[in-house]
Parts: sequence; C-alpha cells; structure tokens
Amino acid sequence: QVQLEESGGGLVQAGGSLRLSCAASGRSFSDYRMGWFRQTPGNEREFIAHISRNGGNTDYADSVKGRFTISRDNAENTMYLQMNSLKPEDTGVYYCAAGLPSLYRTSGEYLYWGQGTQVTVSS
Repeated sequence: QVQLEESGGGLVQAGGSLRLSCAASGRSFSDYRMGWFRQTPGNEREFIAHISRNGGNTDYADSVKGRFTISRDNAENTMYLQMNSLKPEDTGVYYCAAGLPSLYRTSGEYLYWGQGTQVTVSS
C-alpha cells in the first residue's frame, strides 16, 4: 500500500511556472514507476509524464514536452513536476500515480493515486 499526496498547485498567469510535489508514504517508494496525469471537467485523466523507478527514464505527452520536467527523489519519497511556460490549456486537476504499469500512458494501469491538486492558468 502506498499513500500519495500532491501539493504545489495554484493560480498562475500564462507564461508562469509551478512546481508540483507528490509525497509518498507506506511501501517503498522506489519500487514503483510513477506518473502524472491531468483531468478537466467531463474528460478522462490524460497522461502528462512518466518516470521509471530509478529516475533514469522519463516520457512526456507531446503537449508538455519541452515545458514540463518530471523528477523524483527516492531518498525523500517524493516526485516532482516542474511546469514552465504554462498555458491556459494546462489548467486542470493534476494527479500523481504509482504502480508497475505495462502501458504507462494508461491511467488504469496504475495502482495508487493521490487526491489531486488544482492548477489554473489564466490568460
């Protein structure tokens, strides 16, 4: 069992930056691959970024590539999402997820989820 808690969301102007954190507790954090997903009203959760267990491999949705950076600190049981050059279309609830997904872009492949943190980007 792993408990996840996101923080760092808020309201920011377009072009600004935010850094999201995902703190984990419970079973060994480093056992799990991690992901960030975003959800907007009426839509399913969409893949944003994935990071491997040791942080050596990452992948991003095309919409955020070059602007967002995923990272993790296994010693601190924490994952991060640095979001730069934010756009209004980045608005949504951001969730962190943990698991051993075969298809890491698929939300249903993850075992554990946080409660989400709201990010709002104004134009």
